[in-house]
Amino acid sequence: MSRRDPGSTTGRSFQLRALRAGLSLAGALAPPLAARAAARLFLTPPRYAPPAGEREALERGEPFEVPGGGGRAGAGGWGRGPGPPPPQGGGGGGGQMTSLVPAVVAAGLSAVTFDGPGHGGSSGRLASVPHFADAVAAMAAGTGARAGLGHSMGAAGLALAMIRGLPIEAAVFVAPPRSPDGYVTRFSRAMGLGPAAEARLRAALARRLGIDPGALDLPRMAGGMEAPLLVLHDREDREVPWSDGAAIAASWKAARLVTTAGLGHRRILRDAPAAREAAAFLAHHLGAGGAPAAVA
Repeated sequence: MSRRDPGSTTGRSFQLRALRAGLSLAGALAPPLAARAAARLFLTPPRYAPPAGEREALERGEPFEVPGGGGRAGAGGWGRGPGPPPPQGGGGGGGQMTSLVPAVVAAGLSAVTFDGPGHGGSSGRLASVPHFADAVAAMAAGTGARAGLGHSMGAAGLALAMIRGLPIEAAVFVAPPRSPDGYVTRFSRAMGLGPAAEARLRAALARRLGIDPGALDLPRMAGGMEAPLLVLHDREDREVPWSDGAAIAASWKAARLVTTAGLGHRRILRDAPAAREAAAFLAHHLGAGGAPAAVA
């Protein structure tokens, strides 16, 4: 009998069917247990193996660790100016953000990247927007960051941390999701969960995170935010709809939305014009000298 490659399309399809069957059986026998298992599965990000280019970029930084998100986060720093440590997006690691570091440093800022909760070299296995918000706040406290730059879930975590009171002077959100609510619905459908099972999953997530996924809607929560914000989002992003970033920008008092085309969800991080725009925005609002900024 041949061995399935877990990284192949066939292997992933087999794993999905096995997970669906297991949750379906658990849901029939023990609904509360199935809800807890589904919640943990939803909060567990895929492990990301950074390619050679990202590993080399990380090796050029100054490694350190900071406590955050209930554990410790592996981080790296570049430059000596006032800078942004960036939060990275869900499923990736801090290495994904290193493509932005040259532009940030060239603008006279310092940059710190870190692996968010459940990602890369950080401790823990679970990740969510509240997990990222806690980690961003801890990273900013540990580095003295005055600005932030985040991608995907990292951007949402940075936004939530700011809404909760993190004193950030300027921020850049790249492809930010407005809420985890839609992801819960898509996850439930992918796992074959019916309405009752999805309701139990939502209740389990609310207990674990301290907030109902449907209530965590950044545009509704950000009405009083005044820190300067730049939102970069690609019109053809298939993972996080452009409309999410547009809604966040529209709700934020001092926000500007820049729309790109043809870059999708991840290639926007490697786009030189987008990187220069983000760095120039942060440099303009931070000025010369002072504490570093954070990139996650």
